[in-house]
Amino acid sequence: MKISDLMHTTDRFLSLEFFPPKGQTEWPSFFKQVNQLAGLNPLFVSVTYGAGGKTQDNTLEIASSVHEQFGLTTMSHLTCVGAEKKGLAEYIDKLLDAGIENILALRGDMPSAGAPDVWTDFSYASDLVQFVKKRWPEVCVGTACYPDAHPESSSIEEDLEWTRHKLSTGSDFAITQLFFDVRRYQDLVLRLRALQINTPIIPGVLPVLSMQSLNRILALCGANIPLKLYLELQTAYETGGDKAVRAKGVEIARGQIKELLALGAPGIHLYTLNNADICLEILTDLPMLDG
Repeated sequence: MKISDLMHTTDRFLSLEFFPPKGQTEWPSFFKQVNQLAGLNPLFVSVTYGAGGKTQDNTLEIASSVHEQFGLTTMSHLTCVGAEKKGLAEYIDKLLDAGIENILALRGDMPSAGAPDVWTDFSYASDLVQFVKKRWPEVCVGTACYPDAHPESSSIEEDLEWTRHKLSTGSDFAITQLFFDVRRYQDLVLRLRALQINTPIIPGVLPVLSMQSLNRILALCGANIPLKLYLELQTAYETGGDKAVRAKGVEIARGQIKELLALGAPGIHLYTLNNADICLEILTDLPMLDG
């Protein structure tokens, strides 16, 4: 089932993101997490994809298993890093053979030891979108966008232009990178609508589980966090360690979800961190996700 079709059947939904475990010995535990969250009836789930396709086989097998075993509409991530047309075409054909017709097209991050030639046949996510849509027009293709602007963009205006271009090449929807200020999401959507871009923009919500993980994430993706929220998390850490940070992180994520749905977001894409307990804690008693 195509995500773009499913989105027309509801005015608000939940979607979930998983990452493939590194080793197959971890797969039983992973599928246990998926099973716990399948009961939330997500509109779709996505499975991430390593830079340069390092976890490509795992992504394919995990995505296929999630689709077959749990009956969940599944989306596979694809990145441009090290991707060649022939290999990517073979991978997409395998996805379709497995009944998966949804792809999230990403440029991907430069590997830490990578050289400029990691961009072979595809340099930008928009190249990937055009390639997929031309050869497999039946495939639903999503892309990413950045409420806080991509860290490599020189300005918010430049980032908005790249986002506009990417969505204009055939993207069926976009999922945002994590953010903590709901106003950034609202501003991004309003700016895109002013440019006559009406593609659905799904906000991505990532729970904070520790100060260490928060600081690492902020450094990697260039997201900003309001000083008030950061101080609340820091105070929680100083008084109760990471256990208190997790509780505050759940509170912040729940608040984000409520605000985003009140603003008219089409749904919520929750970065699960492969942790069913934290997701269930965040989503408890949020009836606005039932519709």
